[in-house]
Amino acid sequence: MDATTLYSIGELSRRTGLPVRTIRFYSDSGVVAPTTRSPAGYRLYDLDALLRLELLRTLRELGMDLATIQRVLDRELSVAEVAAAHADAMDVQIRVLQLRRSVLRVVATRGSDPEETKFMHRLTQLSGEERRRLIDDFIDGTFGTVDAPAVVAMVRAAAPDLPDDPSSEQVAAWVELVELVSDEDFQARMRRTAMYQAAGRMLDIESKAGEQLMTFTRQKVAEAMESGIDPLNDRAALIISDVVHRFAEVFARVPDKEFRDWMAQQFEEAHDPRVDRYWRLVWIVNGWDVVPNLIPVYPWLIQALRNDHAA
Repeated sequence: MDATTLYSIGELSRRTGLPVRTIRFYSDSGVVAPTTRSPAGYRLYDLDALLRLELLRTLRELGMDLATIQRVLDRELSVAEVAAAHADAMDVQIRVLQLRRSVLRVVATRGSDPEETKFMHRLTQLSGEERRRLIDDFIDGTFGTVDAPAVVAMVRAAAPDLPDDPSSEQVAAWVELVELVSDEDFQARMRRTAMYQAAGRMLDIESKAGEQLMTFTRQKVAEAMESGIDPLNDRAALIISDVVHRFAEVFARVPDKEFRDWMAQQFEEAHDPRVDRYWRLVWIVNGWDVVPNLIPVYPWLIQALRNDHAA
């Protein structure tokens, strides 16, 4: 092979692996024009045309369109510039496909109906800026009149941010999180919790129960949580029964359902289970490791107290 060799379309097809019909199309389009013609009128191509055709095939296999390839072959764009642009575009396509895959896995796992599926898809299609704005609106609407700068700063610093390649668990957590922050009742609970935390004072039930009973209660609940005991099962009922009887003795009350409900209401003033759920969802969406000793024990206690089987 040398610079003076001329090739027919058939020879180009053999050397490049491209069909004759495709090469003829590229030739007619002017992307790889023939160098000359034979006396019989057949198209002939030189080495430069062969090299252009091989580059064209490579770029097409990488997904580039013909118009862009024409500019590369005409030296208007460098291969590096085009490759970088297409790599960026492919990154976007990959993120979209990964997100769709995660949504489909959630749908398959949860058996979602058509409306829920569309809702999940819409939420995951939001841009990063739109997701941040949604959370910012929640924070501003919830804490706009609350004098608790430290709490608000903590919520902002831990704002959930769905990654480009979320797991199905992160997609499910993001969907639940959006539903949660859109609920006015939850916003009121979050605001009330922030006010208690900002005040830095103990709940009445804590101060009246005394440090010894509160330490015992926190220890028992923490042990149950570390053991993976569900607050709504029978094993939790035995733990709660012991705790309730100790509180009833201190408060001179009957350890019945009414007293359990009263205890739950007292603890809910600053330790709401839905607020705890918010933080758990934030951890999941952000891909953070859950630190067991930082998980509040009162939400577990409240759920167990509300359980009718805990009598």
